[in-house]
Amino acid sequence: MEKDEIHLRRLPAAAPWGPHADSEFHGVDFLPEDLSEAPEETGMRVNKKYSCLPAEEKGIHIINIRAIEDIGYDQHESTLLNSLSKNPDADCKYGLYFRDGKRKVDYILVYHYKKSSAGKTLARRAQQNDASVRSTKQDQPLPGKGVQLEMGDSEPHLDYHEDDKRFRREEYEGNLVEAGLELERDEDTKIHGIGFVKIHAPWNVLCREAEFLKLKMPTKKMYQINQTHGLLKKINSVIQKITEPIQPKVAEHKPQTVKRLSYPFSREKQHLFDLSDKDSFFDSKTRSTIVYEILKRTTCTKAKYSMGITSLLANGVYSAAYPLHDGDYEGENVEPNDRKLLCEEWASYGVFYKYQPIDLVRKYFGEKIGLYFAWLGVYTQMLIPASIVGIIVFLYGCATVDENIPSMEMCDQRNNITMCPLCDKTCSYWKMSSACATARASHLFDNPATVFFSVFMALWAATFMEHWKRKQMRLNYRWDLTGFEEEEEAVKDHPRAEYEAKVLEKSLRKEHKHKEKHGYFPEETANKWRQRTDKEKLTWKDRFPAYLTNFVGIIFMVGLTFAIVFGVIIYRISTAAALAISSTPSGRSSVRVTVTATAVIINLVVIIILDEVYGCIARWLTQIEVPKTDKNFEERLIFKAFLLKFVNAYTPIFYVAFFKGRFVGRPGDYVYIFHSFRMEECAPGGCLMELCIQLSIIMLGKQLIQNNLFEIGIPKMKKFIRYLKLKRRRSLDHEEHMKKKQRYEVDYNLEPFAGLTPEYMEMIIQFGFVTLFVASFPLAPLFALLNNIIEIRLDAKKFVTELRRPVAVRAKDIGIWYNILRGIGKLAVIINAFVISFTSDFIPRLVYLYMYSENGTMHGFVNHTLSSFNVSDFQAGTAPNDPLDLGYEVQICRYKDYREPPWSENKYDISKDFWAVLAARLAFVIVFQNLVMFMSEFVDWIIPDIPKDISQQIHKEKVLMVEVFMREEQGKLQMLETWKEKDKTKGENCNNHSPRLSRSRSGSLSSCHSYPLDV
Repeated sequence: MEKDEIHLRRLPAAAPWGPHADSEFHGVDFLPEDLSEAPEETGMRVNKKYSCLPAEEKGIHIINIRAIEDIGYDQHESTLLNSLSKNPDADCKYGLYFRDGKRKVDYILVYHYKKSSAGKTLARRAQQNDASVRSTKQDQPLPGKGVQLEMGDSEPHLDYHEDDKRFRREEYEGNLVEAGLELERDEDTKIHGIGFVKIHAPWNVLCREAEFLKLKMPTKKMYQINQTHGLLKKINSVIQKITEPIQPKVAEHKPQTVKRLSYPFSREKQHLFDLSDKDSFFDSKTRSTIVYEILKRTTCTKAKYSMGITSLLANGVYSAAYPLHDGDYEGENVEPNDRKLLCEEWASYGVFYKYQPIDLVRKYFGEKIGLYFAWLGVYTQMLIPASIVGIIVFLYGCATVDENIPSMEMCDQRNNITMCPLCDKTCSYWKMSSACATARASHLFDNPATVFFSVFMALWAATFMEHWKRKQMRLNYRWDLTGFEEEEEAVKDHPRAEYEAKVLEKSLRKEHKHKEKHGYFPEETANKWRQRTDKEKLTWKDRFPAYLTNFVGIIFMVGLTFAIVFGVIIYRISTAAALAISSTPSGRSSVRVTVTATAVIINLVVIIILDEVYGCIARWLTQIEVPKTDKNFEERLIFKAFLLKFVNAYTPIFYVAFFKGRFVGRPGDYVYIFHSFRMEECAPGGCLMELCIQLSIIMLGKQLIQNNLFEIGIPKMKKFIRYLKLKRRRSLDHEEHMKKKQRYEVDYNLEPFAGLTPEYMEMIIQFGFVTLFVASFPLAPLFALLNNIIEIRLDAKKFVTELRRPVAVRAKDIGIWYNILRGIGKLAVIINAFVISFTSDFIPRLVYLYMYSENGTMHGFVNHTLSSFNVSDFQAGTAPNDPLDLGYEVQICRYKDYREPPWSENKYDISKDFWAVLAARLAFVIVFQNLVMFMSEFVDWIIPDIPKDISQQIHKEKVLMVEVFMREEQGKLQMLETWKEKDKTKGENCNNHSPRLSRSRSGSLSSCHSYPLDV
């Protein structure tokens, strides 16, 4: 210990004052002899500090010094430092800067620590041995550091796992310092047991990493953006004046006439960039991205294998890692910042009618989140025309309901059509006119306008995708992402922590087998071990059990969904039979409505519950696959989650649309489930009305309960629980908690960012509701529009006020979600074709109108679709118990089907009319599908993916960049020629010198040759 103490005293007086960003000393501040001589430049202080220690003394002895430092000495030096400033927290802007108030905090690492009585004993011993060694601490050091190395058997023993975590943090932070980052520790926080490591990236590190990441930065060169002329210019100016009230009051949102030329940052070409203000050249989003890349790349090699930040977080060495928000967003005397501006102009329900400040969102959160909100904005805008057309179609149905001849015939009591019983024994015969309300309501959605609307929505989906591609290209140009593919290849994804752990496990298994086989294992250094681990890969054999589990798990989940739908079908059938026994006429008349409504509500509750369950299962199935990179993990998770949630949300709707009423049988020969329950039938007006009810309740229920109440309620509940915990702590230490919290403490209490997958997923499922079954529910786009207006502000408020600031991720598109959207758009054409032809009565009406109608009208259509049944042909025990319920004896009852009458030779066989209608239905599906697909592809072809003006601007940028470099090269050549001429002239002058100067000839020549260098 004496030796180490001597080295500590030898630290020069000019050592920088402030926390040393070095894990070897863990934020201990060394007080210079003269406080006024503390230098401002801190870039090289770590190397100076290490230079006074021999290489062999940087291991165990340094840890011993830490053991003394951590326990804490007399604190009056820190009191002296604190007295220099009235409010040190205000000087560092409450955690946004280091204690010196100059270096900005770019990233935060959080860890848990435990205090030990062993540390206190060691502190007393250390003070008795050498009271002259003092460590001035602005931030309380990590307690109990290195205690086990100094303690005897009589002292309490610390937790091995805590020591292991601490040593890993020490090494990792030391490696961060070697990478050029500056660290400062703070354990004197209001959250007990939590320590914070503040990270700052100095200018040279930012430049180095920006060059490595090929970040495009604005140069000094500015150019004029091409403006429209003539009529287009006038139209644009009129549109700008009209839309001015709905534009956000944000500088980034104003139309630009000039743009800075951007170029990947290069330290050799710094003169090209505008470095007049180095503090703002790299904004906070870029700085945090750079630091995160260093954190991912830096490893800790203790325990024989490398661990990056993801592994350290997964193993609990650090509990959190996040960049800071720019400041507070509410309260008095809050300094203006981007977060506050976003809260006022974006994350507020009062500005729901305004455009989103997408450029400011991208500036604060990064391109990936900016693209999500831009896509959501485009989708919401495109829902406006779809909603208008849907309302018109619905109003057309309302206006023509009294002119609809089939529904008028069904409601006409003079027809006196007696229908066969809906169930065995307990159900009696019933009048068709009792289903009048259902028939009239079904016309609202089952009319010729719905066919037009289906075609319109198919073209709408294609137009939406093309419009988004064009918008995406504009954003790529504005955000300087036009050459991003090469950058993605250059900066490869880092392996995930779980993948590294699995590879390590595989390597250790091989090592163990080698030891068992040979009885020894050669010693390997950490670097060799890491190289060997890097060579290991997970093959398909390693992943086969996970793949098998995935396959079986997904099949089981899909089967579970089908089983639940089947269970709801049983519920509907049994409930309908039970309600039919009711003696009240009102109960019997409302059987169908009651059963449908309750069954749909059950379906909704099951869907919401299974959605949460399937989300967790999809994540677990993806985790056991152990994908190598985060990108692979995200894509596999999206595929599984979308598959399960798609099946979960749409299976009940598919059943009603395509299966209900198809396998019923006929009177006297019904199809039974479990030999007791008859398959349920569609209403006389068709199943389209029931499909509409099912779709509307599930869609609206999911949006109201799952999307909005969950997103609002659960965060509020978590916030309230955190508030109660803090309130309990404040009662214990009132004075401490009355102080204003540091920024990183406030952000630590926020929810961690969980990714964009849940946000995209709910919108994609909604897109399916809007497009897949739109023929049955024309008001779906309207309800989606109303939901999205709230959803945008809800998500914005969540990102700005309730979540920790996510690390900015560069992206030029929305990834796999675009392909899913295209797939849903194609599927929508096919499903709507089948809904129109098989679920609605559109095709049977056309067939009757053009093949069977005597006067070219729809009169007689209802009678044409009904078949006759002789009640004497009922199977034994299935006839109604009360055949005289209608007041007269029934000989012939009717049922909806195309079959031969009982007086025919082939009674109850399928008639020719059935085959004619089936052929027409199949023909319609083929024609509709191919026609709409062709029109969609035509829309796709006729609208260019890249707007013409953007392609011109991109070309202009390339030309200007070539000109800039050509001028630079020409300038270099001219300078070289000038130097050569001056060098030649100087040489001639030197040759003409007198002989007495010959002694200094060589010196003269050297000075002559050094002249160009001086220039």
